[in-house]
Amino acid sequence: QVQLVESGGGLVQAGGSLRLSCATSGRTFSSRDMGWFRQAPGKEREFVAHITRNVGSTYYADSVKGRFTVSRDNAKNTVYLQMNSLKPEDTAVYYCAVRFYYSGSFSDATQYGIWGQGTQVTVSS
Repeated sequence: QVQLVESGGGLVQAGGSLRLSCATSGRTFSSRDMGWFRQAPGKEREFVAHITRNVGSTYYADSVKGRFTVSRDNAKNTVYLQMNSLKPEDTAVYYCAVRFYYSGSFSDATQYGIWGQGTQVTVSS
């Protein structure tokens, strides 16, 4: 059973940077597409970024495009989310997830079968 553990969250001023990590256990990491989502208080979980399993193609929500970068190191079974130029509206709990289903878009949270526990990111103005 694959398990995910996010880390790297914290409190940062607007304009600052953070790098989130998502470490996975299990031997199937390199064969899985991975996603990052976030959920702010009182809001629904929303898509942030996606990276494919092989060539590492990346996709982003419009709200983070140009500021966030998703990457993966298959040798370390880890996926990263580099977040630059952070804004107060980026404040949320960030989750990584393993994609299990391919009946819909990679931006749809229901396409993912395993989720981490989340890491809090707070951006002060």
